[in-house]
Amino acid sequence: MNTVLKKFLSQLLGSKKPAAAAKKKPAAAKKTVSKKKAPAKKPTAKKKPVKKPAKRSVKKKAAAEGAQEIGRVVAFFRIPVVAVIRATKQPLKSGDRIWIKGHTTNIKMTASSLQVDHKPVSEVKKGKEAGLKLPSRARLGDRVYRI
Repeated sequence: MNTVLKKFLSQLLGSKKPAAAAKKKPAAAKKTVSKKKAPAKKPTAKKKPVKKPAKRSVKKKAAAEGAQEIGRVVAFFRIPVVAVIRATKQPLKSGDRIWIKGHTTNIKMTASSLQVDHKPVSEVKKGKEAGLKLPSRARLGDRVYRI
């Protein structure tokens, strides 16, 4: 009797098919959106590298000027403008004409005030360190040459 009642109600409501026979609509399929491809790049001619003149290292420049490496600056104090120089290659004597060369440093001077522990010395032996009064700033790692 249920089916008779369902048919009657479906006719009353205006449904063409009885409720039992009515099928559910299939779920709508998801639309897939295809990505647009980037336009193809046109092949371009490769640029030829520009040859730059070779830079000469500090050592080569010093050798060209006849300079002999003495050592390096291992510390710098800006208030008294003093550098600590370690003589790694050769000894340094008071009165030697020296050249301190680095990335931003280019000082040519005479080594006149060599000091070890605040006491003046006349020579710094190979492997030892000494303080040297400078006219301008030097930086850690600058090379010291005898000219």
